[in-house]
Amino acid sequence: MSDVVIQLDHVQKSFGDFVAVEQADFGIQQGEFFAMLGPSGCGKTTTLKMIAGFEQPTSGKVLLNGVDVSRVPPYKRNVNTVFQQYALFPHMTVVDNVRFGPKSKKVPKSEYEPNVAQMLEVVRLSEFADRKPTQLSGGQQQRVALARALVNFPSALLLDEPLAALDLKLREAMQFELKRIQREVGITFVFVTHDQGEALTMSDRIAVMSDGRVEQIGTPEEIYNSPATLFVAGFIGSANLLPGEVAGTDGDDTVVTLTAGPTVRARTDIIRRVGDPVSVMLRPERLTATAEARADGRSIEGTVSDVVFQGATARIVVHLADDSEVIASVITGTDLPFLHPGSSVHLSWDPGSAYMLAGWPRRPGATASDIDTLEELADS
Repeated sequence: MSDVVIQLDHVQKSFGDFVAVEQADFGIQQGEFFAMLGPSGCGKTTTLKMIAGFEQPTSGKVLLNGVDVSRVPPYKRNVNTVFQQYALFPHMTVVDNVRFGPKSKKVPKSEYEPNVAQMLEVVRLSEFADRKPTQLSGGQQQRVALARALVNFPSALLLDEPLAALDLKLREAMQFELKRIQREVGITFVFVTHDQGEALTMSDRIAVMSDGRVEQIGTPEEIYNSPATLFVAGFIGSANLLPGEVAGTDGDDTVVTLTAGPTVRARTDIIRRVGDPVSVMLRPERLTATAEARADGRSIEGTVSDVVFQGATARIVVHLADDSEVIASVITGTDLPFLHPGSSVHLSWDPGSAYMLAGWPRRPGATASDIDTLEELADS
């Protein structure tokens, strides 16, 4: 028997001439915490709605436990959805909100009461069972919504940016709570978010989407360390994308001549041909600031333009010879007296830290998760 709970089989969704989702073709495993990540308008929520049954695919199939449910209404699918607005019944107690699903389906009380008690225990709300939703915090209300959605043990729980309405500290705490709950109940979670930090923290696998397309699916480590496209590299965390051309190979490394001048080495998963336009990705936290260059093709030279204190680390902004801007993160307190605006600095990295991707970014150097940069990355 297959472990795939949800299968999208070449699914496409169009609204008139606009293609919202283009050829989504992937499976989600039993017991997996799966995130769909991307900026607004990338198609992730539309994809979730097709899994839930609120939208029907224009072409392709949605399968649940191997059965085609593409034309099956939401209430007949064994999935539940939690939205940003929890839609709790304000006149009901916590326990009555959780009971509502099985009670409305006329499940015998002797069958659902143990499940209700179990879910309240899982979400750590047993002692609040007799309170009304208005007497709870935002995080507690969210856990009530989760318990209500999980009490019938669906094949999958679909979550549409459920943390968006919470403040920062509570949102961070709820990330770990969601992952704990998912592990305890063992049900597949499909989580939609535009926040890459949420996806990296909670997910077993992530589908990064842009402009209706799935750019890459992989573990958080795979997507962060070995992005498939320039968009993924720029959207997931901070990255420095330096354009250049392939000059050759040396063992497992590719030798790249950067437009900024130096020749460097990088690892890659793509086919390497001399003269191909490529970009070398360098994560800021993998760069070390030194007064001297390395002799092994793993350093670049520039001029410090800004030093920004950020608590445990300081952000160093460095301009290269081609006027592109690179960012490095260094540990605060490190004795680097040469790090001041106007000083010359070498940024070096360990073997394996530089990664090569196909193509050139429209804007070389440091990327940020702002809409202009993301659109440029998507266009490139």
